[in-house]
Amino acid sequence: METAYLYVRVSTDEQKRKGYSLPEQEDRLLKYCECYNIVVKGVFREDFSAKDFNRPEWQRLIAIIRKKSNKEENNILFVKWDRFSRNIQYAYEMIGILRKYNTTAMAIDQPVDLTIPESSVMLAVYLSVPEAENTRRALNTANGIRRAKQLGRYPGKAPLGFVNLTAVDGKKIIAPRQPEASIIRWAFQQLGKNLYSNEEIRRMANAKGLRCSSSNFSKIIRNPVYCGLVPIKLNSQEQQMIKGIHEPLISQALFYDIQRIINTKRKITRSTDELKTMFFLTRFLVCPICGRKLCGSFSRGSTKRYPYYHCRGKCKTRINAHLLNDRYQQKLQELALSDKAAELFNRILEDSNINTEKVECLYERKIVLRQLEEQESFISKARKLFVADILKFDDYTELKREYRANSGGLKKELDDIRVKLRNIEKQRKLGGRSLIDIFQGYSNWGIADKKHLVSLFPPVKLDPQTGDFSLGMASGLSKILLLKVKSIYRYEFCR
Repeated sequence: METAYLYVRVSTDEQKRKGYSLPEQEDRLLKYCECYNIVVKGVFREDFSAKDFNRPEWQRLIAIIRKKSNKEENNILFVKWDRFSRNIQYAYEMIGILRKYNTTAMAIDQPVDLTIPESSVMLAVYLSVPEAENTRRALNTANGIRRAKQLGRYPGKAPLGFVNLTAVDGKKIIAPRQPEASIIRWAFQQLGKNLYSNEEIRRMANAKGLRCSSSNFSKIIRNPVYCGLVPIKLNSQEQQMIKGIHEPLISQALFYDIQRIINTKRKITRSTDELKTMFFLTRFLVCPICGRKLCGSFSRGSTKRYPYYHCRGKCKTRINAHLLNDRYQQKLQELALSDKAAELFNRILEDSNINTEKVECLYERKIVLRQLEEQESFISKARKLFVADILKFDDYTELKREYRANSGGLKKELDDIRVKLRNIEKQRKLGGRSLIDIFQGYSNWGIADKKHLVSLFPPVKLDPQTGDFSLGMASGLSKILLLKVKSIYRYEFCR
């Protein structure tokens, strides 16, 4: 053997578990070549799993060997056979491919002379041991995940709306992450009302700030983790539900109601979002002449379309939709919370929402700051090893790139938390007066919220000539809501 390519490989879990490192393997191979006067034609460093040969550096090495003439003998050196492969089937296939290109693979710590027939037995041992080790490790991991689920813990990456945390006892747990958790809870509540399709609710949730694709949203609404249950697969068709230790976003009753709804074929009566947005008073407006429910549609004019609430009866009542929608918003804006109710709501929000949200933000900031310190410590150690000429330049460059990516993401997350804390402080300083005009932002509400509000304050006593009407109100609401002093309309409240 006069020349050779050097191949060093390590996977992240091996580096943590056994202390393997690329510089250590490379140093041993270089000393071996120096001892036996072997010229190194190239060094290929890999940070990839050996479950197959779809590895970037290995593919690059094979491409170089294929370009060489078959008459030229090539050699590939590595430390042990588990650096070559951890799958005996793929390993034999690759050895056959290398033989086709007149290339020999050899491990310096586990030498095998492939020209001797009996050596194939030792080769089989060297290749089968890493595969058995991988299989045992995978089995232990699966058993560990199963035990964690049986204890009510959710292993793995937290689903959308949750965040992975470490408890005081050092065990991994998940906890709700705001604001995604609140938006997902709202989406589940809308699904339970069975007024809109899944895709419509997903789009409304995205408008509120949830970043979620259609396929991911479909998985979310079927995931029992959101109601506090952790699923354990018993076989391919059955699974067992374990009560989780994490905080659920919705109740189990609501979750199973939603499963019945989404698994039933539903008819969507309104075909476009334009109709829903424009005619949100439908189902609540009653024809003052014949008593039928008014519906909404567009009437085509010479230049554009005009929206109307109209009756399907013989009376042919028709009222401009823009007029009724604007009148409804005006009447809402003339309602305000009483001073005592505003003070009570402010205290409740301050105690339950603002303080809780602030504690969550402070806890998240503490975690991010600790992770930043770990990254700084990590790059500092790497810098010392590089200065001491223990760490190679390429490895140090790769570590720096990884550090910049991780620290950049953490710093952005820290900035987001700081913005949340500032907003919380601003909200705290506003005090109870901001709660008095509770319907000022009504025009920016979503269609689901508007319809819910109309169900609480339905329009009654509609005048078909002027489009004027009164607002209905339950007796409980009439005790906390008052008319503003400078009201330009007079209301009659139906109790």
